[in-house]
This record gives sequence, C-alpha cells and structure tokens, in this order.
Amino acid sequence: MTYTEFKESLKNDTPATGLNPILAALWHDAKGDWEAAHHVAQSQEGTRAYDRLHAYLHRVEGDTWNANYWYRRAGSTMPEGTLQDEWESLVKGNL
Repeated sequence: MTYTEFKESLKNDTPATGLNPILAALWHDAKGDWEAAHHVAQSQEGTRAYDRLHAYLHRVEGDTWNANYWYRRAGSTMPEGTLQDEWESLVKGNL
C-alpha cells in the first residue's frame, strides 16, 4: 500500500484488511476515533513503535507531559512540526 492509497482508504468506513496494527491505529486516529487508536498503542507497551504511537496520541490529546514520557520510552523526542506532519511521518514509516 502506498501513502496515497492509505489516505484514500480514509474515505471508507473501516480500515483496509491486512494493515499492520500501527497503521490501523493511525487510520482510526485520522477518522477521529482516538480511543481505538489508543487501545492499539496500549496493546504492546514497551515496544518502541507502539510507544512512539502512544506518544503521538497523547500529543494529539494535548497531554504534553504524558506525550513526552512516551517519546522518552520510544527513544525519541517530541517533533517540532505539526501534528499532521507527525501523522504523515508515522504513516510513511509504517507502510
């Protein structure tokens, strides 16, 4: 799946079959279902990619303290770009 195809899939009611869980979470986030996305992030705490997703989701929520905690756990720092920039980077990095 390409980034363009992933973006197009946001027109659908459900994520594409066979997406890895992180991409499915980012799909749900883009559709406004933060809880579904957060559930995925929590499902594998301690795994860098999931902790990175967790950080992003708390940044979306506006909880900077908690976001920074998860960025540290993921071995990262909060990006300086927009939330949209971060979302795109996460999607592209998980395709």
